[in-house]
Amino acid sequence: MPIFSATFASYTSISFLSASQSQSHLSPFLNFPHKFTVKTPWQWQHHHYHTHKLLISASGNTQIDQNLESGLLQRPTPPDPQDEARLARRSSDWKAAKAYKDSGLIYNGRVEGFNSGGLRVRFYSILGFLPFPELSPVHTCKEPEKPIQEIAKGLIGSIISAKVILADEDNKKLIFSEKEGAWSKFSKHINVGDIFEGKVGYVEDYGAFVHLRFPDGLYHLTGLIHISEVSWDLVQDVRDILKVGDQVRAKVVGIDWVKSRITLSIKQLEEDPLLETLDKVIPQDGSADLDSLSGGDGDSIEPLPGLETILEELQQEDGISDVRISRQGFEKRVVSQDLQLWLSNAPPTNQRFTLLARAGRQVQEIHLTTSLDQEGIKKALQRVLERVP
Repeated sequence: MPIFSATFASYTSISFLSASQSQSHLSPFLNFPHKFTVKTPWQWQHHHYHTHKLLISASGNTQIDQNLESGLLQRPTPPDPQDEARLARRSSDWKAAKAYKDSGLIYNGRVEGFNSGGLRVRFYSILGFLPFPELSPVHTCKEPEKPIQEIAKGLIGSIISAKVILADEDNKKLIFSEKEGAWSKFSKHINVGDIFEGKVGYVEDYGAFVHLRFPDGLYHLTGLIHISEVSWDLVQDVRDILKVGDQVRAKVVGIDWVKSRITLSIKQLEEDPLLETLDKVIPQDGSADLDSLSGGDGDSIEPLPGLETILEELQQEDGISDVRISRQGFEKRVVSQDLQLWLSNAPPTNQRFTLLARAGRQVQEIHLTTSLDQEGIKKALQRVLERVP
């Protein structure tokens, strides 16, 4: 029976030993099994070789290491040019995504699906993500009764305008914001002092977020009404006054262009009664509320807590000759539990200005006899308040 050895590389050679050869030539193979070294190519283009073991038994059967059998004598598949082109294109698209982020340009992307957290948006060869909180309010205001998942399902196949807010190639994260896209487009049409119809979107402890309706009838931007701007009354809980879905009128009182924020106010659409005179609290026509009081003798009125010291300090200011409480009243509303001082807009009479002090529901009217003008009184008040703890 022939005995053979084999060496496999970039070619295969086989040599046979005949039975007529001397026994001395066969002696190395008498003790079976015997192990041979076999070299197989693994990277043809560089002519590198792996070394594996080939086992020949006495029965003539050849066994190959199972870990190598599948690759033995198989030529590796060369790189696919299409794969290389695909990788190059994806890298180029990531650079484009970063360019969109840095420039702030709006991208119009196709919605290809959604999950529990948001929409999947196509960006060339990359699939990006738009979280539900970054959707424009236009969708939820159009169909307020639908859950967000149903709204997302209806958006599949549509084109959505959004900004790239994160482009991280290393972590494969591409995040969009439709809110930011809407801000770029519609914020140029708003100004401080504008009045909008709006719809309450959600309420927090510190205020209510209101979606603003634009002339096209759609709600594109959202502003915050802080708890202090909900009402002239003292508001302990915003939810006592505003509920999700409520229609409101609000005034734009601030715009932060850097942080893309709008500040709104409801109470500034109404006039603070104390910016006029105490006559709104204690009418002089006899129509005062039963729980309102007026005192004809100011000396009999006990000053509000902390007010007496302020009045004493005011009399020490140059230009102020007399300071006294003239009357007081009680409001139905509570604006603040803390002491507040207001300089009335009412014009002075005989060098006498009106100062209003408010704490809780109680209001006191103070008359200042002074040679100072309104601006001089404001500066005097500021100096006094800096001295009084």
